[in-house]
Amino acid sequence: MTLKAKHNFFLYNFFKGYARFKIRRNFDAVHITGNFRGTGKPVLLLANHISWWDGFWAMYLNMSVLRKRFYFMMLEKELRKYWFFNYTGGFSVKKKSRSILESLSYAGELLKDNDNLVLVFPHGRLQSMHQQNFRFEKGIERIIKNSAGKVHILFMATLVDYFSKPKPAVYIYINDFEDSDFTAENIQDGYNEFYGECVERQKQLIP
Repeated sequence: MTLKAKHNFFLYNFFKGYARFKIRRNFDAVHITGNFRGTGKPVLLLANHISWWDGFWAMYLNMSVLRKRFYFMMLEKELRKYWFFNYTGGFSVKKKSRSILESLSYAGELLKDNDNLVLVFPHGRLQSMHQQNFRFEKGIERIIKNSAGKVHILFMATLVDYFSKPKPAVYIYINDFEDSDFTAENIQDGYNEFYGECVERQKQLIP
């Protein structure tokens, strides 16, 4: 059974403030680069999954640019361990179980509300930021189908570099997925192309 998100006014706002505090304390800077058209539609945010920080960075992006009600898919065992995330937009998914269909359906229902954003890591596991060939799981198609096609897909890629500073800087790249073909393979190809371009741009940075 899917553990559905329960936004608590106090915990949700505390989490937003805590995210800003943790990022400012642990990183030299956060740079956000890219395009977001802001169509007014609900946002399906597809991101690389490289660290424990990923949810905080996505929250920072949402507070700074997107300004939606924040939801995120989280492994059930992790959500039960960190239960408070359930009150800040976290909902569960359990791989290789019947309940996964319920979780995908729930994500789609959230994306029928224009005020909502749902964060998903479509490759489903932690990977190195140097990985440039992502394989998306099929569930992404079901989420979009359950949203009745009313969704704005936004790619997010996060890279980290130190350069000459003692603390690393975070580089968040975003870009709209412009294609109307919402198959997992097509979205996967689009994301891989986007991520490769982000890495190339990162290489050109002059510290």
